Amino acid sequence: MAVVKHVLKRILMMLAGYFVSVLIGLIAVVAIYCALAALPNAPDYFGAMGATPLVILLWPPLGMFVYFVTIVLTALQTLIFALIAEFFSLRNFLIHMLFGAAAAAAGFFLIWPAAEEDVGRWADIGIIAAAGLVAGLVYWLIAGRDAGFRRPLIQR
Repeated sequence: MAVVKHVLKRILMMLAGYFVSVLIGLIAVVAIYCALAALPNAPDYFGAMGATPLVILLWPPLGMFVYFVTIVLTALQTLIFALIAEFFSLRNFLIHMLFGAAAAAAGFFLIWPAAEEDVGRWADIGIIAAAGLVAGLVYWLIAGRDAGFRRPLIQR
């Protein structure tokens, strides 16, 4: 019974970590675009990302739609990465950050399959992957530090 309770706790922690990390990842995307818009020779659409939080605050259904689409695009690969981390008890924050970057980039490629061939989109891929690094770190803080379906041994 204790093992089942531990596994259920881990699953709930994985879900909570995922939902919070997606939200923080979306905030990181906007923050990175805004920071890069201040650089010289930045594309014009980088500056448009600064208005995105204002639009989402004024019209919350748009924010929920973006959040839902992000969850749909990243759920499968994140589930695979989280299960790998849980089965092998991977607790290193760098692994979780790399998993987050890979999941975010894979989600970007789901909506823009030809992005790797378009040189103009490489910056977007990097920005999304960097936001995935942030999301992976947040996931590690919530659920990854104690990863592992096996119960830890009690030391006396």
